[in-house]
Amino acid sequence: MPLDLLPPSMFKAIDLLPDAKTPVTLFTRHSIREVVTGQGLAGYDLQLTNQGRDLAQAWGSYLIDNTDRVIQHCISSPIQRCVDTAALMIQGADVQTVEPNTHHIEIIEQGLLVEPGSFVLDIKQAGPYFQKQGALGFINSFVNNALPGMKHPISGVVDVLELIYNTHPTNPYGLSLAVSHDTILAAILAVISGKHIVTRDDWPKMMEGLFVWFEGDVFLESKLKWVWRGEVNELNIKDFQKLEI
Repeated sequence: MPLDLLPPSMFKAIDLLPDAKTPVTLFTRHSIREVVTGQGLAGYDLQLTNQGRDLAQAWGSYLIDNTDRVIQHCISSPIQRCVDTAALMIQGADVQTVEPNTHHIEIIEQGLLVEPGSFVLDIKQAGPYFQKQGALGFINSFVNNALPGMKHPISGVVDVLELIYNTHPTNPYGLSLAVSHDTILAAILAVISGKHIVTRDDWPKMMEGLFVWFEGDVFLESKLKWVWRGEVNELNIKDFQKLEI
């Protein structure tokens, strides 16, 4: 069964979601892709495997069937495996609801969902560190604000959270999909959780993500809530921003 390959944390997350009248966003890594050797950035040309395609479709179907929500909005990294993950999840969702899911996938071109672009100010300065340290080392350096050419970690994360806020569903029973990459999710999770060390155990698996929602009508005045690996967490955006020094 395709769902046998879904990270178990995602099944647990559904039980921790707020009432279906509260819209949520699933901010997720793409589905299972072709394997690459090495520790650096996975190539942009790596595609979903057949198992990955089946998993994305099955997960989209299961998600809608078990949350009583409709996919009202979808954003994605422009990398094909992310766009395909989003499209397949929507296909699966269509099987489960008579309410129309969106079929429009908004491609975020400004780099906020592409690794490691959402956190980079000067790729000429930062790029060599990524190649030298690998993805895990690079993200550890980033969350400790120890790299040239990079945004402050809080600033970089706030930029992505504001994108999520602005593309969040506004209607009850709404679900938004945001499909990105492991490095983006790993960095955001570490920073919003106050962690300064990211281990391989912390690293998001393929098709693993966090559910997020907001309380408040203005982003900078809002409270962020998220579900990740069986826990519900929250922070005030304004207090979070004050931590940037």
